[in-house]
Amino acid sequence: MSADADNGLINLASKHTVDETMQRLESLLNERGVTIFARVDHSGEAAKIGLAMRPTKLLIFGSPKGGTPLMQAAPTVAIDLPLKALFWEDPYGKVWLTYNDPKYLQQRHKFPADLLPNIAAVNAMFAKAAE
Repeated sequence: MSADADNGLINLASKHTVDETMQRLESLLNERGVTIFARVDHSGEAAKIGLAMRPTKLLIFGSPKGGTPLMQAAPTVAIDLPLKALFWEDPYGKVWLTYNDPKYLQQRHKFPADLLPNIAAVNAMFAKAAE
């Protein structure tokens, strides 16, 4: 795992392909009743216009039960909600799962620290999807 304190991103190395890692996370989210709002296939869209791009996909997901109290406390957090997970392959064929560090989002938007668990619970799911 690597974290970039400057931009609040956490990068987890995955043992699986981009598609497998994304599917693993989707399964974990579905088990917990988390809503999948959108899937964005950046590399697939690039291919449609004749551009080559390593596998890159984005999953947008969340829970109104968890996110609404954050937005009530700090409306600007809505720019970062729903949560997102980026699945991508680097030039060496290594697959990564990248996401916003919930602590960084709390600092960025200054919502009360006692609301951090509303979004921090995803950390364990991200780790499990990548393992």
